[in-house]
Amino acid sequence: MGAIFGQNGEVEILTDQVRADRLKALNSLMELLRPMVQADGGEIVLVRCDVEAGIVEVELQGACSSCAIAEDTLSGGVERILKDRLPWVTEVIGGVQETDDIEGSQLLGAGGYVPKYRPS
Repeated sequence: MGAIFGQNGEVEILTDQVRADRLKALNSLMELLRPMVQADGGEIVLVRCDVEAGIVEVELQGACSSCAIAEDTLSGGVERILKDRLPWVTEVIGGVQETDDIEGSQLLGAGGYVPKYRPS
Protein backbone atom coordinates (compact mmCIF):
# COMPACT_ATOMS: atom_id res chain seq x y z
CA MET A 1 0.00 0.00 0.00
CA GLY A 2 1.11 3.54 -0.68
CA ALA A 3 0.46 6.72 1.27
CA ILE A 4 -0.44 10.08 -0.21
CA PHE A 5 -1.74 13.27 1.30
CA GLY A 6 -5.48 13.86 0.92
CA GLN A 7 -7.11 17.22 0.26
CA ASN A 8 -7.23 18.07 3.97
CA GLY A 9 -3.53 17.30 4.48
CA GLU A 10 -4.08 13.96 6.20
CA VAL A 11 -2.31 10.87 4.99
CA GLU A 12 -4.55 8.78 2.77
CA ILE A 13 -3.73 5.10 2.38
CA LEU A 14 -4.67 3.58 -0.97
CA THR A 15 -5.46 -0.09 -0.99
CA ASP A 16 -4.79 -2.28 -3.99
CA GLN A 17 -8.55 -2.30 -4.62
CA VAL A 18 -8.73 1.51 -4.67
CA ARG A 19 -5.79 1.64 -7.10
CA ALA A 20 -7.46 -0.94 -9.33
CA ASP A 21 -10.78 0.92 -9.20
CA ARG A 22 -9.11 4.19 -10.17
CA LEU A 23 -7.29 2.60 -13.09
CA LYS A 24 -10.46 0.86 -14.25
CA ALA A 25 -12.41 4.14 -14.14
CA LEU A 26 -9.65 5.91 -16.07
CA ASN A 27 -9.56 3.22 -18.76
CA SER A 28 -13.36 3.34 -19.09
CA LEU A 29 -13.27 7.11 -19.51
CA MET A 30 -10.49 6.84 -22.08
CA GLU A 31 -12.69 4.43 -24.06
CA LEU A 32 -15.46 7.05 -24.04
CA LEU A 33 -13.06 9.74 -25.31
CA ARG A 34 -11.46 7.56 -27.98
CA PRO A 35 -14.29 7.61 -30.60
CA MET A 36 -14.39 11.42 -30.57
CA VAL A 37 -10.69 11.60 -31.41
CA GLN A 38 -10.91 8.72 -33.89
CA ALA A 39 -13.74 10.45 -35.76
CA ASP A 40 -11.18 12.94 -37.04
CA GLY A 41 -8.56 10.32 -37.84
CA GLY A 42 -6.67 10.59 -34.58
CA GLU A 43 -6.03 8.36 -31.63
CA ILE A 44 -5.62 8.96 -27.91
CA VAL A 45 -3.33 6.67 -25.95
CA LEU A 46 -2.82 6.38 -22.21
CA VAL A 47 0.96 6.54 -21.80
CA ARG A 48 1.13 6.18 -18.03
CA CYS A 49 -0.86 6.84 -14.89
CA ASP A 50 0.12 7.35 -11.27
CA VAL A 51 -3.16 6.73 -9.45
CA GLU A 52 -1.66 7.73 -6.11
CA ALA A 53 -0.34 11.13 -7.24
CA GLY A 54 -3.21 11.67 -9.67
CA ILE A 55 -0.96 12.22 -12.68
CA VAL A 56 -2.16 10.96 -16.06
CA GLU A 57 -0.10 11.14 -19.25
CA VAL A 58 -1.77 10.81 -22.65
CA GLU A 59 -0.61 11.15 -26.25
CA LEU A 60 -2.56 12.19 -29.33
CA GLN A 61 -1.55 10.29 -32.45
CA GLY A 62 -2.48 9.95 -36.11
CA ALA A 63 -4.13 12.96 -37.71
CA CYS A 64 -3.74 14.82 -34.41
CA SER A 65 -0.05 15.27 -35.17
CA SER A 66 -0.90 17.83 -37.86
CA CYS A 67 -4.02 19.29 -36.28
CA ALA A 68 -3.91 22.97 -35.39
CA ILE A 69 -6.10 22.45 -32.32
CA ALA A 70 -4.40 19.37 -30.86
CA GLU A 71 -3.14 21.31 -27.83
CA ASP A 72 -6.64 22.73 -27.26
CA THR A 73 -8.04 19.20 -27.45
CA LEU A 74 -5.62 18.13 -24.74
CA SER A 75 -6.08 21.05 -22.35
CA GLY A 76 -9.66 22.11 -23.03
CA GLY A 77 -11.07 18.68 -23.69
CA VAL A 78 -9.16 15.71 -22.35
CA GLU A 79 -7.74 17.38 -19.24
CA ARG A 80 -11.04 19.04 -18.32
CA ILE A 81 -13.04 15.83 -18.73
CA LEU A 82 -10.57 13.68 -16.78
CA LYS A 83 -10.40 16.15 -13.88
CA ASP A 84 -14.18 16.69 -13.83
CA ARG A 85 -15.09 13.01 -13.84
CA LEU A 86 -12.20 11.60 -11.83
CA PRO A 87 -11.70 13.78 -8.74
CA TRP A 88 -8.42 12.08 -7.88
CA VAL A 89 -6.79 13.32 -11.12
CA THR A 90 -4.61 16.31 -10.26
CA GLU A 91 -2.56 16.72 -13.43
CA VAL A 92 -2.86 15.67 -17.06
CA ILE A 93 0.31 15.64 -19.13
CA GLY A 94 -0.26 15.49 -22.84
CA GLY A 95 1.68 15.41 -26.00
CA VAL A 96 1.30 14.89 -29.71
CA GLN A 97 3.11 12.14 -31.56
CA GLU A 98 5.67 13.99 -33.67
CA THR A 99 6.91 11.03 -35.71
CA ASP A 100 4.06 11.04 -38.24
CA ASP A 101 4.70 12.93 -41.44
CA ILE A 102 2.32 15.78 -42.24
CA GLU A 103 0.85 14.31 -45.44
CA GLY A 104 0.35 10.87 -43.96
CA SER A 105 -1.35 12.16 -40.85
CA GLN A 106 -3.65 14.41 -42.90
CA LEU A 107 -4.82 11.43 -44.94
CA LEU A 108 -6.03 9.76 -41.73
CA GLY A 109 -8.47 12.49 -40.81
CA ALA A 110 -11.82 13.69 -42.01
CA GLY A 111 -11.55 17.22 -40.64
CA GLY A 112 -9.74 20.30 -41.84
CA TYR A 113 -6.16 20.12 -40.66
CA VAL A 114 -3.52 22.81 -40.71
CA PRO A 115 0.04 21.45 -40.82
CA LYS A 116 2.47 22.60 -38.17
CA TYR A 117 5.10 25.02 -39.35
CA ARG A 118 8.34 23.17 -39.87
CA PRO A 119 11.24 25.25 -41.13
CA SER A 120 13.28 23.66 -43.90
